[in-house]
Amino acid sequence: MRVMVGIDESDESFNALRWTLHNVCGCNISAAAADQEENELITLTLVHVHQPFHLYYVPAGPGGTASVEESIKKAQEHISKALLGRASDLCKDKKNVEVETLIFEGDPKEKICRATQEMHVDLLVVGHRNLGKIKRAFLGSVSDYCAHHANCPVLIVKPPKEASGERPG
Repeated sequence: MRVMVGIDESDESFNALRWTLHNVCGCNISAAAADQEENELITLTLVHVHQPFHLYYVPAGPGGTASVEESIKKAQEHISKALLGRASDLCKDKKNVEVETLIFEGDPKEKICRATQEMHVDLLVVGHRNLGKIKRAFLGSVSDYCAHHANCPVLIVKPPKEASGERPG
């Protein structure tokens, strides 16, 4: 089974990863399934997409545009690797999980949906940020876009009630 989890800087994406590890990757396996054969290996793909850098001015000084652009791209790569490293650390104790990481540059919605198709993903898991209608209209919602455009089942993990500020009913 191949599961993809979208990772970004948000607590919601790490909540989605924890949910996946607990509910999809092995904690809730019945004894009958365990007796039949070894647990199925799950390939867990952690994907991070950073926005492309667009230089809108030409800096003066030695190196000019090329050095600024190169520095920013290196910083983005470093941040992406750190995020995915932190996410991979959460997966260490899972015996039936093989973790792989991917970094893309571009629009997260489109890159994630394209990756699910190209990699034949069985399940895409994304976090939900509870954006209001106005923010969602301007910023767009990765989870909403993926739910409508990914070619595999999409699971949207909402934040726990205590984290989202909701009061119990």
